[in-house]
Amino acid sequence: MKLHGIDILIMVVYMVAITVIGFLMKKRAEQGEKEYLLGGNRLPWYMLGLSNASGMLDISGTMWLVTIGFIYGLKSIWIPWLWPVFNQIFMMVFLSKWLRRSGVTTGAEWLKTRFGDGRDSQLSHIIVVVFAIISCLGFLAYGFIGLGKFVMIFIPWETVAGFIGFDPGIIAPQFVPHVYGIVFTLLAAGYSLMGGMAGIVWADVIQYTIITISAVVVAIIAMIKLADVGSLNIPDGWLNPFAGVRLDMDWSNIIPQVNEVIKNDGYSLFSVFMMMMLFKGILVSAAGPAPNYDMQKVLSTKNPKEAGMMSGSVSVILMPFRYLMITAFIVLGLLYFEKLNLMVGGKIDFEQILPAAMVEFVPMGFLGLLVAGLTAAFVSTFSGTLNAGQAYIVNDIFLKYINPNAKGKRIARTSQFIGVFLVIFSIVLGIFAQNIDSVLKWIVSGLYGSYVVSNVLKWYWWRFNGYGYFWGMLGGLVPALIFAKVVPSNMQLYFFPIILLISAIACIVATLKTNPTNEEVLRNFYKKVRPWGFWKPIHDKVVAENPDFINDSNFKTDMLNVFVGVIWQTALVAIAIYMVTLQWIPVVICAVVITITSFILKRNWYDKISGNGY
Repeated sequence: MKLHGIDILIMVVYMVAITVIGFLMKKRAEQGEKEYLLGGNRLPWYMLGLSNASGMLDISGTMWLVTIGFIYGLKSIWIPWLWPVFNQIFMMVFLSKWLRRSGVTTGAEWLKTRFGDGRDSQLSHIIVVVFAIISCLGFLAYGFIGLGKFVMIFIPWETVAGFIGFDPGIIAPQFVPHVYGIVFTLLAAGYSLMGGMAGIVWADVIQYTIITISAVVVAIIAMIKLADVGSLNIPDGWLNPFAGVRLDMDWSNIIPQVNEVIKNDGYSLFSVFMMMMLFKGILVSAAGPAPNYDMQKVLSTKNPKEAGMMSGSVSVILMPFRYLMITAFIVLGLLYFEKLNLMVGGKIDFEQILPAAMVEFVPMGFLGLLVAGLTAAFVSTFSGTLNAGQAYIVNDIFLKYINPNAKGKRIARTSQFIGVFLVIFSIVLGIFAQNIDSVLKWIVSGLYGSYVVSNVLKWYWWRFNGYGYFWGMLGGLVPALIFAKVVPSNMQLYFFPIILLISAIACIVATLKTNPTNEEVLRNFYKKVRPWGFWKPIHDKVVAENPDFINDSNFKTDMLNVFVGVIWQTALVAIAIYMVTLQWIPVVICAVVITITSFILKRNWYDKISGNGY
């Protein structure tokens, strides 16, 4: 076993602490639906922001970011635009306030405020619940496989098998991560199902504290070792964030196996890839949050003002410290690559760089802290995703169609039962997943492709109705599921426009062939949410009815703030990478960029937030 006694003690203390939190919050969670799913809308925005950031700091994502950072260097700061990471800027500037103004419990319930109670609203409600459940299962499977790969480095299977009297050969090496994934997923499920949203948030506070301390420690270790060695053995262009049409990064004389990874990833035409990511990222961001833990954190805030502040805090809380840790492990991996045990199933697995570097370089005690923190990161992401999946099934299926009169403990017990089902099903999906990268690419390219068009049009076009939403989502979801089966993972992104086109045609044809949404529903939605976009016919009728009505949303101001915010967020990432790699002139440049963009956002966004939440 790679862990020392003090490391194991720290991990045990952490596990006990989050279990206690689950029990303490259990009684509160059983008070009602909003308590279990939204924490009663009484949690402060900064705690929800910290919890949301903590939920994004998952093991699988962190292992993936270390891997792409190791391979692509500073150019890797653009690859997370696949998600896209800058969706938090869109959320901060305007989408969080629009979403929170609804006062609902889930995204599916929100559709009622947009499309009313008719047949088309019911169809749109059903399809978004289906999407939410598939998305939830995909993210749970994604976390499952990353956790297993992480744990197997610290607790060798041979040690465990010998301790319980098994022949190690009973499990093939490539399936060892799945065994660990099952064990730790079941442990995480127990805590997650008890405390509801409040329990999740308080556990996330502990987890983020652990991760932050660990990130600073490991960054200092990496910087000291790099200063001692003097330089990194890296290919030309590794420290340059920009690229030409082609990547042209050659690892042949350093680590030849990396060239094969670049080829398989499909990023060789880097500028084309970046344009695809930017195009996709803007559309996905404009669509608003997918029905997952991010949306649930927005709906859990006290008011629209705090919703925007919560989303804005995520970039500050998450990016710098996460990338201090990520870059530290990249640097240690580059300096001591030959020392790392990266062999899985007889071949090098670059997704093992993070845990292998931890074993080799993190001191006793801090190793336990970091393992506990990253295991906590899995628990955080797992619990937030599970909570979102439970919310959709309980609120939008059980309470809507099965038992509308259920109260208190009945709702909590049903949520827990559904959670158990989701956990078991996600484990099965995780067992059949190839690796972290393959699941990730399907989620961000295929699954989100089906989500985009319907959820862009619902905000910005008054004529769009529930039929258009249903057929647009279905028209994207079916090819996304088919492509997941027949298209190689490194080609998933390039099929995004095809999914987008099919979905767009379905949206527009279905909308124009059916009647508009009830005008009263549209007027009420517009008065409450106050979006910008193609709403002039409804705006004119609202003003005719109430001449004092003012829509406080401004397209030009919001787009300027989004542009500045994306630069600000990217600089928060780059400054951490340059700091750990001891590139001090770029650190100063990034600091200047952060200062200027922060000033602009304060004057043009924060100072304009009014006391009633914009």
